[in-house]
Amino acid sequence: MTIWTRTRSACWLIAMMVCVAALTTTNARAESPAAYMQGVQNELLAAQRTGGVVAFSDVLRKHMDVPNIGLTALGPHARTLPKAERPSYYNGMINFIAKYAAKTAPEYPVASAVVVGQGPGDAGGTNVDARITLRSGLTYDIRWLVMKSGSGYKVRDAQVVGFWMTSFLDDIFQKYITENGNNPRALVLALSR
Repeated sequence: MTIWTRTRSACWLIAMMVCVAALTTTNARAESPAAYMQGVQNELLAAQRTGGVVAFSDVLRKHMDVPNIGLTALGPHARTLPKAERPSYYNGMINFIAKYAAKTAPEYPVASAVVVGQGPGDAGGTNVDARITLRSGLTYDIRWLVMKSGSGYKVRDAQVVGFWMTSFLDDIFQKYITENGNNPRALVLALSR
């Protein structure tokens, strides 16, 4: 398997796993980050069977740290996007990721997702390590960055094959903005289509 194919499948897995985070219905107050992520991953199989854009969008809205991921993805352009336009941007970002996850889900059917460890955690979040096994037998180690959010958690990032998901989003979004007159509104319009 080529690096490009592994990277592409890894990107899909990250997008799908972050999307699936919202399907969990467990109460995060009494859970550790590892238990929370295991619950999320248990829902992954159901989400993959559904595979629709709406299912993935719902997951993202509920469990992804949308404002932090979204503003980070804009890089230096974040300060020029009016606050009134941020909700439209966040919705567009969620739809972008959900469409990608729904489109590629059938190519990478997940057989199992198991949490294998948890770091000590600090103000920057807690790393939760997991192993994803595809039906083909191919495995991926994923490192989740889980942040405390009120009485629960939010998924801030995920790393597969050495790459953090938010870095891919940052590159795509900032490149688009730069190519369109350094105007973040151009990205908002593109994402809302």
